[in-house]
Amino acid sequence: MIKFENVSKRYEDGTVAVQSLDLEIKQGEFFVFIGPSGCGKTTTLKMINRLTPLSDGTIYIKNKKNSEYDIQKLRWDIGYVLQQIALFPHMTIEENVSIVPEMKKWPKEKIKIKVTELMNMVGLDPGTYANRKPHELSGGQQQRVGVIRALAADPKIILMDEPFSALDPISREKLQDDLLELKKTLKKTTVFVTHDMEEAIKLADRICIMKEGEVVQIGTPHELVTNPANDFVRGFIGNKRIADFNLEDLFLPVNEKEIEQTSSVQVPLSTPLEQILGILSEHEQVAVENEGKTIGFINRRSAIHYLSSNLPKKEVSK
Repeated sequence: MIKFENVSKRYEDGTVAVQSLDLEIKQGEFFVFIGPSGCGKTTTLKMINRLTPLSDGTIYIKNKKNSEYDIQKLRWDIGYVLQQIALFPHMTIEENVSIVPEMKKWPKEKIKIKVTELMNMVGLDPGTYANRKPHELSGGQQQRVGVIRALAADPKIILMDEPFSALDPISREKLQDDLLELKKTLKKTTVFVTHDMEEAIKLADRICIMKEGEVVQIGTPHELVTNPANDFVRGFIGNKRIADFNLEDLFLPVNEKEIEQTSSVQVPLSTPLEQILGILSEHEQVAVENEGKTIGFINRRSAIHYLSSNLPKKEVSK
């Protein structure tokens, strides 16, 4: 779907933001770029829709050079979500979401149906919120509007540049959950930039870890946790602490009847972390048994909470 061939970005002052990038993002994949500040992840994202021109190499979108697309059509066909969503303050929520479909000359009735559908999908009742102005919404609600505005014209590709980093933890978690549901429902090719490993593990199909403009490792969350390429990756995701986990610290106790209703995958208490993460990459949760009795379950949320709690603490420079 999106292919980078030997892509580099250099600025006039000689700064190299991205160096010889080769990778391919598959159709329908949720692909996350992550790394320390200044590693080139946002620059890489912006080169896809030509907000940042590349210096060398080629980016292909659906086997066609992105430089060969009409730039207006390219950007109309790629949804874009920023950290600061910048909704138009004088326009209603419905008008904000309708902008690109109107520019593409969709029929009014089709736009109305699409806006209503998307607002319902992210828990914003159209009857309550459609005619409100942005200042009448919370930060989390405004960010939901930003996400569905990017989806309104039904683009095949969505670019998201640290869209939730300015939100409080509760709003952020809710929006991540919303995005997981949209991921299952809409199956868009999504390129997501974050500096938060917990967020990357929760959302990604594959993660690309970058450092100083170069790719260090690409893999599924499971592959990165269980087989880090080097000490930088291991330190970035906290693999040393993760390796010493106790399964009993991870599972949530529930009664047996609830487990039968919520999970069909059974694992013994002795199951290693690598296997648990592999199962959770395909199933929402697993039941844990000991001596023939079900004693609890592990779901994706409890696993992510454990992993994030055991990431190494980064020192803050003074």
